[in-house]
Amino acid sequence: MHFTVNARSHDLELDPRTSLLDLLRDHLRLPGTKKGCNQGACGACTVLVNGTRINSCLALAVQYQGCEITTVEGLSAAPDLHPLQEAFIEHDGFQCGYCTPGQMCSAIAMVDEAEHGVPSALTADLSTDEIELTRDELRERMSGNLCRCGAHNGIMAAIEATFVERNRNAAGQRSRPDAGRQDSQRNAAHRSAGRTASQHGPQRPAAEQTVRPSAVQQGSQRPATQEPAR
Repeated sequence: MHFTVNARSHDLELDPRTSLLDLLRDHLRLPGTKKGCNQGACGACTVLVNGTRINSCLALAVQYQGCEITTVEGLSAAPDLHPLQEAFIEHDGFQCGYCTPGQMCSAIAMVDEAEHGVPSALTADLSTDEIELTRDELRERMSGNLCRCGAHNGIMAAIEATFVERNRNAAGQRSRPDAGRQDSQRNAAHRSAGRTASQHGPQRPAAEQTVRPSAVQQGSQRPATQEPAR
């Protein structure tokens, strides 16, 4: 059987009853994907298959030959971290860390689903192509991934910081298309003015530039002495 996991190819001989989760952990030695309930209820085993999130404990490996499979180990190239991984650290999105790989894989696919207009149970307008990821919407879409430590608030904060706030900032920049160009023009004008000043040296105030009369001129301009009246 041929598999592509985290952009690497693998050819293996497997029992056709082997789950995708067991393939990853036991045969490919990728322990990041966790085995929790082994019944598809906790989400700890979530991985991405062609960008879609699935519970690997319920999937037979033979079904996913030729697919692009991504686990938590493949979200970024060491030593760099995925922005979501950095946000989990910053916002304390984990405690024991057992559910964290599945939370991350699920969140990445969840945002992609929302961007493509896939509704959730809370989506009011099923015809819309733009779904706002409110806190309630995020909680609903991530409800299949459980955290027994109770770190859900940190998990939601990390997802919001990575995807929701980033999208808001990008939308704000798109709504002001001339803002960046205007800032560049102002900066260029300031730099040009600075170069001109440095070339000509400091300018003296107008009062100091007034030509002072010479001593001879000052003597010739003295008022005549009046003779006393006789």
